[in-house]
Amino acid sequence: MLLGCDFTSRPRKDKPITVAIARFIKGSLRHALEKIELLSIHRFLTFEEFEYFISSDQTLPGPWVGGFDLPFGLPRELVQTLNWPLDWQECMRLYASLQREQIRELFSAYCASRPAGSKFAHRKVDLIAKSSSSMKWVNPPVAYMMHAGIPILMRANLHMPGLRETQQSRVALESYPGMLAREILGRMSYKSDDKAKQTPERKKARNVLLKALCIGGHSLGLEVEVSSLLARELINDASGDSMDALLCTVQAAWGGREFILGRSNYGLPNDLDRLEGWILTC
Repeated sequence: MLLGCDFTSRPRKDKPITVAIARFIKGSLRHALEKIELLSIHRFLTFEEFEYFISSDQTLPGPWVGGFDLPFGLPRELVQTLNWPLDWQECMRLYASLQREQIRELFSAYCASRPAGSKFAHRKVDLIAKSSSSMKWVNPPVAYMMHAGIPILMRANLHMPGLRETQQSRVALESYPGMLAREILGRMSYKSDDKAKQTPERKKARNVLLKALCIGGHSLGLEVEVSSLLARELINDASGDSMDALLCTVQAAWGGREFILGRSNYGLPNDLDRLEGWILTC
């Protein structure tokens, strides 16, 4: 089973946590593990509902591999400056113990001490993926996403390669859908939470994106089979949350295929920073 999660730091009716579920489609030996089928899309209005879904064998029995769109670690430079633990689990426990206002004050003070143009510290992988610094608390608030999400993944006892080693029947990997979307669309925008910006042009971009995913028109080499009902849901969700969940699923499928074929540790580098973590497919 495959899972892709578009996470949010404040789930609500108009911005739920969105999860796509898929599976590999069995084919000939030559074409095995080259196509996935999107089975369903789920939305959760609370962290508690989401946690129960990923934790329970009744709702999501393993084994599965999931791609989660939230940072899995803080920049090493930031952690060292704050004199926080350099062990990932200890660092995350300390981070989770803070209130969001405390996080904002700490990170704001850090930024204030830095020269213009380099206010935020970055993880090595953020520079490669062109993703936001995991310490950003606004636009997007990925620091708060990590603050809310990582404790849930830890309580669910998920295996997080390179960071938290547990039984491997349920695997969580950091995913970044924007990277795959950029590869396909370039600078075309396909989503917006602002209703005034949910334009026909962005809907057209979602159509282009879905068609590319269905034919495997991207570097990950995976095709997606989608029912007409789910295709309409993906296209009509102007926020892009459903599409982002699917993109995370495709990335998770690539990582799962790498592991099954024995090529690498879910596609992650062997020398990844075990404090900062790594984004899948980088």
